[in-house]
Amino acid sequence: MDYDVIVIGGGLVGVSIAWGLSRCGQRVAIVDEGDVANRAARANFGLVWSSSKGLGNAAYSRWSRISTANWPRLAAELKAETGIDTGFVQSGGFSIRLTPTELQRGIASMAKLVGQPGMDAEGTPPLEYEILDQAETRRRLPLIGKTVAGAIFSPLDGHANPLRLFAAFHKALKQRGVHYFPHRKTTAIRPCAGGFEVAGEGWRLGAGKVVLAAGIGNTALAPMVGLSVPLTPSRGQIIVTERLKPFLSHATGYLRQTDEGSVLIGESKEATIDHQRPRGPITAVLAERALRTFPLLNDAKAVRIWAAFRVVTPDGYPIYEQSERFEGAFAVACHSGVTLAANHALVLPRQISAGALSEDLSVFHSRRFHVPAAV
Repeated sequence: MDYDVIVIGGGLVGVSIAWGLSRCGQRVAIVDEGDVANRAARANFGLVWSSSKGLGNAAYSRWSRISTANWPRLAAELKAETGIDTGFVQSGGFSIRLTPTELQRGIASMAKLVGQPGMDAEGTPPLEYEILDQAETRRRLPLIGKTVAGAIFSPLDGHANPLRLFAAFHKALKQRGVHYFPHRKTTAIRPCAGGFEVAGEGWRLGAGKVVLAAGIGNTALAPMVGLSVPLTPSRGQIIVTERLKPFLSHATGYLRQTDEGSVLIGESKEATIDHQRPRGPITAVLAERALRTFPLLNDAKAVRIWAAFRVVTPDGYPIYEQSERFEGAFAVACHSGVTLAANHALVLPRQISAGALSEDLSVFHSRRFHVPAAV
């Protein structure tokens, strides 16, 4: 075989897994459509966020918290290897609540989240958070708007620069000798003696294992190796302001200031595949909420507004799956590629290299979508 593992998909999920596999001593190749692919990283807000995730799925909360805890190590290793600063800051995150009703809903949601069975497990960082009233929120964030009702703060949360993270992975992969093949759309995966043949128009490669990390492309590729990855596109819009003097060192759920000074405003979600043009009504809602949160943004110029799409599963949680029919075939799909990048780089590759996903990830198998309805 040409390689130990072929990763299909060179977006953030694919490159993080490929980097981790190379750290495990695997001979790795990435086959990728190239930048013609719809990169979810283009629409990624850059949050490294776990505190509010997992209501209805305690395993997802645990998985997210483990990844945020692993992020300092990932950022340090990438900088040591490449010299690229991913912009990672873990100073805690504020979930801003503009009205008393929003604040009460947030408090109730967090109470339900932490009260779920299975939230605490050995080796999982505890879910820490504080409920802040208006006065305490203003004490910590003096420039917030007068009508902000309060916030929920967690020291677990932070943010990073998705494009710099992406660049760091690619530079590290090149230095490690991982072969990256752009402009190679995979059209066939054929199980064969000793592994798999991955092929497209005018090319073919062989490997002992194959990892599907092709975003929405996984839906068509998965059945070729006995897997199922149901996904739909979700469009997100982002507003970027001019560079401003530093005023916000923490992340919030829908607004953050980068280390370069610009402010990112986001958090929209639309079920559509028309990702080329931002929609005016969505942009207006994002801007209005940002201005109510930090009125100083009234004087800031918006320099870019764009839209792109991420992928989501039917229930919004990731898919981690290995083929029962064809040993060595794996699929990964998620919409939180930045938050989960640390796990995809430092935890998941060890399992793939060993040939089996851990029991902890079985809850993320796609079989959950095929449970017969109760009669």
